[in-house]
Amino acid sequence: MTTVLTNCKRIVVKVGSSLVTNQGAGLDTHAIGNWAQQIAALRKSGYEVVLVSSGAIAEGMQRLGWKQRPNAVHELQAAAAVGQMGLVQVYESCFRKHGLHAAQVLLTHADLADRERYLNARSTLRTLLSLGVIPVINENDTVVTDEIKFGDNDTLGALVANLIEADALIILTDQPGLYTTDPRTDSQATLVTVGQAGDEKLEAMAGGAGSHIGRGGMLTKILAAKRAARSGAHTVIASGHEAEVLPRLMQGVSIGTLLTASALSLDARKQWLADHLQVSGKVVLDKGAVRALCADGKSLLPIGVTEVIGDFKRGAVVAILDENRHDIAHGLINYSAAEATRIARHASHEIEAILGYVDEPELIHRDNLVLL
Repeated sequence: MTTVLTNCKRIVVKVGSSLVTNQGAGLDTHAIGNWAQQIAALRKSGYEVVLVSSGAIAEGMQRLGWKQRPNAVHELQAAAAVGQMGLVQVYESCFRKHGLHAAQVLLTHADLADRERYLNARSTLRTLLSLGVIPVINENDTVVTDEIKFGDNDTLGALVANLIEADALIILTDQPGLYTTDPRTDSQATLVTVGQAGDEKLEAMAGGAGSHIGRGGMLTKILAAKRAARSGAHTVIASGHEAEVLPRLMQGVSIGTLLTASALSLDARKQWLADHLQVSGKVVLDKGAVRALCADGKSLLPIGVTEVIGDFKRGAVVAILDENRHDIAHGLINYSAAEATRIARHASHEIEAILGYVDEPELIHRDNLVLL
């Protein structure tokens, strides 16, 4: 960590629900004050910090007197609306004690899926950082139903790291880091101190759901590190109970699990494509087309498509699946779903005869495609 984190200047810190709500007992103002003090120290040292904080739904549950996380979407939305008020109030008052301003930024994956909104969000966050403001980011759970059901702030932290081109993502949790096996059931489990983001072996090690308060388990953190690495961001998974964990990490002290980003960062356009968690449709490929894309770096031609799924327009972002329905790439498609269905399994020179016109010989050009 000495050689990796000490050179970082822009970081995203994600704090889990159990850390800010004292395991669901309501907002832990002492703990939040501690995060504010540590982030203030980083700001004084010249770091730019964005905070992604869970806790709105958990705080809402406490205020409403609910002991268990509800399943009904409208109840989750109500809890988020109630809890967000308290969460922002506490952060603002804690940062103010250190002479810092905080800004609330509520994002959804839909905000990052639309290119114009993506660029607007990036500009806003960069401006806030240039002004010395601490952005406090959360998912907009109050209005986005599917993100409450499927979303988690580990993924959001990675998306934000990519959005602002952060150098590092620090995920603070109630666990010391990633273990080789579940330490709760295996006394022989050992802490993984260093690994490479995207290593499939790490995904095999991780598993199990998160606490009853939060939504993310260790697997979501491993996958978040993989996503953050696409823009060159390193990830640390560490215990938020460690004293002065943030300043010590940035000083190079080895705490928790460091997952390094080894690949070259993607350019901005392809990073935007990679960050699409919600796509307009899907195309399924045969083995030859998968090999052409993944091994040979070719564009996607219609002859390699075995199935078109969904209803989308020309220029939409679609998921590209292999024959086992695994998501292997995202791309901007040159034809609508109806058109793609008609030309699937046909050679490019047949497109004009089938459709009466030809826009592009490729279904998805290599420049508009990113492998996942």
